[in-house]
Amino acid sequence: MSDKPSVLFVCVHNAGRSQMAAAWLAHLAGDRVEVRSAGSAPGREVNPAAVAAMAEVGVDISTATPKILTVDAVKESDVCVTMGCGDTCPVFPGKRYLDWQLADPAGQGVEAVRPIRDEIKALVEGLLAEIVTA
Repeated sequence: MSDKPSVLFVCVHNAGRSQMAAAWLAHLAGDRVEVRSAGSAPGREVNPAAVAAMAEVGVDISTATPKILTVDAVKESDVCVTMGCGDTCPVFPGKRYLDWQLADPAGQGVEAVRPIRDEIKALVEGLLAEIVTA
């Protein structure tokens, strides 16, 4: 077991919000946090508008792939964040559960995804400040 905090971001398709959140946390935290993302019904690919919006700010998610949500992923995470998409995680004692109410970028162009990307960054920065000391 690692002694660094671990965060799981969950959204139904694991193709937009949860991928952007995971990428932001990995980008901002480096190796100080273990980052996962998953979905209950993963899509075939990450939303191209999310890929483009993240590329605009220097974060590459072009090789990311949607993954299925597993009980083990939840068990191995200290914090589980759902993305306002109605998905739920299995509940285990001692875990922290958050739900961030975010607009769905599915089917949107990059112009509509930018504010979602920026809102996710702000939320991730707040979470990072809470879970990482020094």
